[in-house]
Amino acid sequence: MAMQLDNYRLLGRSGLRVSPLALGTMTFAADGWGSSDEEAAQMVDTYLDKGGNFIDTANYYGGMGGSETLLGKLLRDRRDQVVISTKYSLTMQPGNPNASGNHRRNMVRSVEDSLRRLGTDYIDLYYLHMWDFRTPADEILRAFDDLVRAGKILYIGISDTPAWQIARMQMMAELRGWSQFCALQVSYSLIERTVERELIPMAHEIGLGVCPWSPLGGGVLSGKYTDADLAGDAGPITSRKAINVLTGRLSDRSLTIARVVAEVATELGRTSPQVALAWTLRDRAIVSPVLGARTPAQLEDNLGALGVEFTADQIERLDAVSAVPLGFPHEMLAAPTNAAAFGNVTIEKR
Repeated sequence: MAMQLDNYRLLGRSGLRVSPLALGTMTFAADGWGSSDEEAAQMVDTYLDKGGNFIDTANYYGGMGGSETLLGKLLRDRRDQVVISTKYSLTMQPGNPNASGNHRRNMVRSVEDSLRRLGTDYIDLYYLHMWDFRTPADEILRAFDDLVRAGKILYIGISDTPAWQIARMQMMAELRGWSQFCALQVSYSLIERTVERELIPMAHEIGLGVCPWSPLGGGVLSGKYTDADLAGDAGPITSRKAINVLTGRLSDRSLTIARVVAEVATELGRTSPQVALAWTLRDRAIVSPVLGARTPAQLEDNLGALGVEFTADQIERLDAVSAVPLGFPHEMLAAPTNAAAFGNVTIEKR
């Protein structure tokens, strides 16, 4: 059955209602490659008019704060109908050692700055943006809890962090009576499925709603690249193509996956972006993929993913071409030789 933006979902193990597709704003106020202010305003209007309520940003987006500032202006008269998520961790003052990282000082300063730029007195969902391998877990969790108790943030989430660290922190928060994570933001798409090894199963087990970023693999799954893009100079480092080449998103493997996506799209009378986005929504841990549209036309197309319905054969082909090894111990535990663990009887898994 086709979904709509106003078919809301609970975010992880919380009561917060969010749309099944989130509007990402990394393209807002991004000089040279992002959306114009007029395009950003049109996308916000379109998304809200269709029943969407979940908008994602970060203090680092848009030239260090530009995305939040523009979003605050666009939502000035509609703040209460929107769930805003933003993030902290990345540097906001290059050269200042305390203007980046996961520590309490940076978190508190970043929250105050984001509140000012967004023109609001509370942030619905606040993410740790990227793990810094420096700050003690209890310092992070206690700082989060203090801000929740102060009413400056309402829910907390975590992004781009090892699964074992997230699980450890969630248990620590539960045992100490501190605020627990309800959301996880990670890269997930048909060309990035390694998160299926640990991160997504972990999220399902401990109550985190997954909100994938780059569900189109940096645009590779849209079908706009060909084999010719793998040859020669990738262009300036600021170009989307160069970034995709350097990050490995644009490769022989990803182009092969993109071709199968295009085949399925043709069979369904859909577009490649719609098929790629709809595929991510199939996993029960996925709550709301974050759309990275640059233009209103791209956003309109992306929203069509909610109406895509696959056949079993199409799912099988998409899964097969994009499959990644799960590695140890997952493959051993799934092997037929592991039947001895259950005494050679079938035990249903919940």
